[in-house]
Amino acid sequence: MPTFTMRIFRGDTARGEFRDYRVEAEEGMVVLDVIHRVQATQAPDLAVRWNCKAGKCGSCSAEVDGRPRLMCMTRMELFSEREPVTVAPIRAFPLIRDLVTDVSFNFEKAKTIPPLRLKPPEPDGTYRMMQEDIDRIQEFHKCIECFLCQDVCHVIRDHEENKRAFAGPRVFIKVASLEMHPLDTRDRTEFVRATASVGLCNITKCCTEVCPEGIHITDNAIIPLKERMADSFDPIVWLLRKFRGQTTQPA
Repeated sequence: MPTFTMRIFRGDTARGEFRDYRVEAEEGMVVLDVIHRVQATQAPDLAVRWNCKAGKCGSCSAEVDGRPRLMCMTRMELFSEREPVTVAPIRAFPLIRDLVTDVSFNFEKAKTIPPLRLKPPEPDGTYRMMQEDIDRIQEFHKCIECFLCQDVCHVIRDHEENKRAFAGPRVFIKVASLEMHPLDTRDRTEFVRATASVGLCNITKCCTEVCPEGIHITDNAIIPLKERMADSFDPIVWLLRKFRGQTTQPA
């Protein structure tokens, strides 16, 4: 049975350090299994957040050997017994203890999103949508809120001075799902520009690369939002809309 050295961060906001634990790993085990074995046999006070152990709750996010991953979906067979496997908390958010961070920033940002506002129903009281219009936003609903995309975002991770002004990839997915909803009537242009600050995104696609659900965050959400924002402030587009009698509804 292979034995790994798990180099796990231990500590809180006051101080912390990496500690090594030698752990046997059976075939098919994932990083979260090994962390639980450390808890059971060597460090019962090790703090780690998890829930479903099936890659659907997003709770067990961590940085494993420097890469943001879900611990429950990262198999130990990816790593060599000859090198320590480093497990650290996601770096972009305040540390609580050990592998647990305070991700409330993301929920507070989500509260600021202008919600869905439906257009009036059809004369028979129903709503009708084309399947192709719904297909476009289904991808965004796969988000499990693991916040790995937020963790790797350069604006959030490396520029503390912009963090309060910038919503981040997870919020842009939610906004895009509302903006592209075929029944929505709300204009979120000013929110996207000023409150969410999509203009700060430099489109490195690092958020897309770490998404465990394979959501094309940059191409299908962020870039379309940037294009809509640009169109709204384009004087030619504004004149065309005015000529056609189109007006922007207040948010």
